[in-house]
Amino acid sequence: MRTAPPQLALLFLSWELLGFSDFTWRQFAFSALAMAQLEELELLKKSLGEEAEPPAERFQKKVEGSISKMVLNGGMDNRYLVLAVNIVQNEEGTHEKHLIITASQSLENKELCILRNDWCSVPVEPGDIIHLEGDCLSDTWIIDEDFGYLILYPDILISGTSIASSIRCMRRAVLSETFRSSDPATRQMLIGTVLHEVFQKAISNSFAPEKLQEFAFQTVQEIRHLKEMYRLNLNQEEIKQEVEEYLPSFSKWARDFMHKYNSADLPQMQLSLPSDGNNNNSTCNIEVINSLDIEESIWSPRFGLKGKIDVTVGVKIHRGYKTKYKIMPLELKTGKELNSVEHRSQLVLYTLLSQERRADPEAGLLLYLKTGHMYPVPANHLDKRELLRLRNQMAFSLFHRISKSAIEKEKTKLAPLPQIIEDQQTCKYCSQIGNCALYSRAVEQQMDDSSVPIGMLPKIEEETQHLKLTHLEYFSLWCLMLTLESQSKDNKKNHQHIWLMPASELEESGNCIGNLIRTECVKTVCDGQYLHNFRRKNGDMPVTNLMAGDRIILSGEERTLFALSRGYVKEINVTSVTCLLDRNLSILPESTLFRLDQEEKTCDIDTPLGNLSKLMENTCVSQKLRDLIIDFREPQFTSYLSSVLPYDAKDTVACILKGLNKPQRQAMKKVLLSKDYTLIVGMPGTGKTTTICTLVRILYACGFSVLLTSYTHSAVDNILLKLAKFKIGFLRLGQAQKVHQDIQKFTEEEICRSKSIKSLALLEELYNSHRIVATTCMGINHPIFSRKTFDFCIVDEASQISQPVCLGPLFFSRRFVLVGDHQQLPPLVLNREARALGMSESLFKRLERNENAVVQLTVQYRMNSQIMSLSNKLTYEGKLECGSDKVANAVISLPNFKDVKLDLEIYADYSENPWMIRVFEPNNPVCFLNTDKVPAPEQAEKGGVSNITEAKLIVFLTSVFIKAGCKPSDIGIIAPYRQQLKIINDLLFLSSIRMVEVNTVDKYQGRDKSIILVSFVRSNKDGPLGELLKDWRRLNVAITRAKHKLILLGCVPSLNRYPPLGKLLHHLNSEKLIMDLPSEEHESLCRVLGDFQRR
Repeated sequence: MRTAPPQLALLFLSWELLGFSDFTWRQFAFSALAMAQLEELELLKKSLGEEAEPPAERFQKKVEGSISKMVLNGGMDNRYLVLAVNIVQNEEGTHEKHLIITASQSLENKELCILRNDWCSVPVEPGDIIHLEGDCLSDTWIIDEDFGYLILYPDILISGTSIASSIRCMRRAVLSETFRSSDPATRQMLIGTVLHEVFQKAISNSFAPEKLQEFAFQTVQEIRHLKEMYRLNLNQEEIKQEVEEYLPSFSKWARDFMHKYNSADLPQMQLSLPSDGNNNNSTCNIEVINSLDIEESIWSPRFGLKGKIDVTVGVKIHRGYKTKYKIMPLELKTGKELNSVEHRSQLVLYTLLSQERRADPEAGLLLYLKTGHMYPVPANHLDKRELLRLRNQMAFSLFHRISKSAIEKEKTKLAPLPQIIEDQQTCKYCSQIGNCALYSRAVEQQMDDSSVPIGMLPKIEEETQHLKLTHLEYFSLWCLMLTLESQSKDNKKNHQHIWLMPASELEESGNCIGNLIRTECVKTVCDGQYLHNFRRKNGDMPVTNLMAGDRIILSGEERTLFALSRGYVKEINVTSVTCLLDRNLSILPESTLFRLDQEEKTCDIDTPLGNLSKLMENTCVSQKLRDLIIDFREPQFTSYLSSVLPYDAKDTVACILKGLNKPQRQAMKKVLLSKDYTLIVGMPGTGKTTTICTLVRILYACGFSVLLTSYTHSAVDNILLKLAKFKIGFLRLGQAQKVHQDIQKFTEEEICRSKSIKSLALLEELYNSHRIVATTCMGINHPIFSRKTFDFCIVDEASQISQPVCLGPLFFSRRFVLVGDHQQLPPLVLNREARALGMSESLFKRLERNENAVVQLTVQYRMNSQIMSLSNKLTYEGKLECGSDKVANAVISLPNFKDVKLDLEIYADYSENPWMIRVFEPNNPVCFLNTDKVPAPEQAEKGGVSNITEAKLIVFLTSVFIKAGCKPSDIGIIAPYRQQLKIINDLLFLSSIRMVEVNTVDKYQGRDKSIILVSFVRSNKDGPLGELLKDWRRLNVAITRAKHKLILLGCVPSLNRYPPLGKLLHHLNSEKLIMDLPSEEHESLCRVLGDFQRR
């Protein structure tokens, strides 16, 4: 990766922005700048001899593979595809980069973009997407040092704070974007946040001393700040006193800059705006008139930026007898009054952000809250140009996190990060120093990368000397797999659709609702949470996938209002949608049209990368986990139960154990004896949730503390619903709207609200009073974990959770219990390469090789014996057994079956259609309907793979079962493809059938129904094989969801091509459980169904 030396990024910025005045320092800087330009020129000369474009065939393949995903267009929000890059020597003898570009989806209508001066260093390549600012004359853009900007990968939005931090060290900025959770909270950050909020409340209300005291008092009582005080083990009164020390400066600033009757009373300042032209008089008085917005969130797809402006203010600039009105960003700083390049750069970038909403402010205001001193910061072209070039460098690093070789046989690798700087002072206080050294050793030095400065080698060694080669390899591999997976998901679920696609088009996917207007008054639920109600301007709500609890991004329909707010859907119906948002939007006109976009969380790799980084730390906890997980140290167990079981708990434990079967009791004993970890294999229907609930009760009776986790909220709440019946107290972490309604009263949020907790002492009392705490694996950044270590951590669904995610809660316990079954669904991995590298191996599967730590639950209470035999034959080698004769012999109850049987015999010739009676017989629990002769071909459409014939047959079977007396809610329909689910749902709706659950195998994991109907969809004897049906674990889940009746539907010759299904079909055939459907049977069944419905 070629980037400018990071030390010189600072020198590229304008002298006015830097605030330098010393002539000697200028001379040094200019000479350094000249050297940097000479180095860049040498690089350009060298590249002249190289091939300017990749091989045509390779590039064509790249473009053809991705053009359908691109949105290209001209105009203000232009998106150009780069077709070719050439370096050309112009008439003056200097070098230029010439880009052949197009904004046409058909790759026609080509234009030329000429990059001059320092813009030549932008690492743009054929196939890249760029945005251009400037003028296009005769299909030619010219971007030089005086005019225009090029934005590389404009749909990667980077915060102004990140870009400003990259000035001193680009590597630190990229690491902070990659390992977000590694930047620790500090006392200074908390003080800064509180002071920001106090100032923001004051500027919207009053700076009177008594009001400032009131705002400070209120703010330090807010629960989110109390939680940070708990995390950092601070004193609430000390924080309040420190905040109060700033308040006189707040009042001083307001007296100096607000509400002046005479502009001459305002402090004199130096500010030259670009629009002032050649006016040499930069002396002016700045008056802040009002506050227009607080924490204004702006996304700028034009400049590839995002950020939150502390305060957006209206100001008057008085210069002599002339007055100019501007709307400017006001940036608040609570640290030392540095007027530093980073602080000033941040404001320059905020002026670019502001242009998305209003006229160019041309400058911003930098206010240091400790002194009340304010500095105007002009945003001239040079400053914006160099900051956008830094932004492009950073975007390049973030986009090219994977290094793919042109040689297919070579392995995909992680790309090196920007170069390590040699600056002892900067590195000494860098929060990313550990990750910087770790990445260098684990990734870059393994590639024989020799770009580490000599002076930094001792520091890298010091930070990583506790790690073995196996640890570094584990880190490198998982970083690579997580990055591959995130890029795969980002391609499908990026936020860019919000600004690139109209809501009307996205509504078809079900993940967006547009044309909304606000109704009713906005209600403040608590500080930072506002309840909004919306309805369609015209008509009812469209068909949507959005439901209560879903995360959403709210934008305006007009292009200037992207991402106004984030929040959750509180309630949704056919006429309206209620949302809990993080901003009060009542300041916008009532006529404003809005759109809601579902915010996908599947791309989030911040938490797993943070866990991976934490695993490599030089701490006792991380060392123990590395020994167990990476180096496979055998887990240790205590020999005698009496040594861990308190005497006064023995009777209680004995009473609880009475209700368990033998494998469950063995699991309880194994956990109690463990010193490290235990694995509980919960085979289908074996009462996994009941077992976990019982385990928690026993551990609680023994006086142990327990952290209960899983990947999904529903899995956590299913255990808590059982636990709540035993009157055992627990604390549920997480946002109340994501939690089961019956568990919400146990959430931290609800308890704090009901008890009106406003002091740190009361919050500590709440945390300390609960020995059982429950949350999801992604909720481990909660402050409670900074000061609490649990005796046991229980992870449900462990076989479905990727290793780095599963790691999270284990850092906060002495022992852990993983509950799962690797014969069922593995962690979901979309990227094929990541899957091939082993990303679908869960921690449960990895540790299962230590057999002495494993207990198997084999007694099941779900399936009758015939359904169970399928799974026993295919997967469990006969280990599964029914819990009782009642379970083994259970059949579906169909009260009206005799009447239905007579109807079927009337409408169908039994001799030609023997299957029609047999399939509904309660005493025939398993059957496979072969559609080969019907026929039932699959259809591959834009929405995915489907099979309309199978869908019609499924609906017929469902209708007959309901007519025979089965409750619709007792019937489940499974299909591997979403398009098939949609078609089945549509047909059920047309048949007036409600309450039948239609879903994928993944959604049915851990669930069951009396009747399960499975549509396999794929029906092509020679065509390509689908990936989903190759997974034997997915098949195992599908055939173990039914209690009493399992009906499978598909084309036998086609399905035999899939090894897992081939094995199943061989077994079913040997048991004579496959029935061939006659030709055109679906048509006759439609007639039968019509007659049924008329009767």
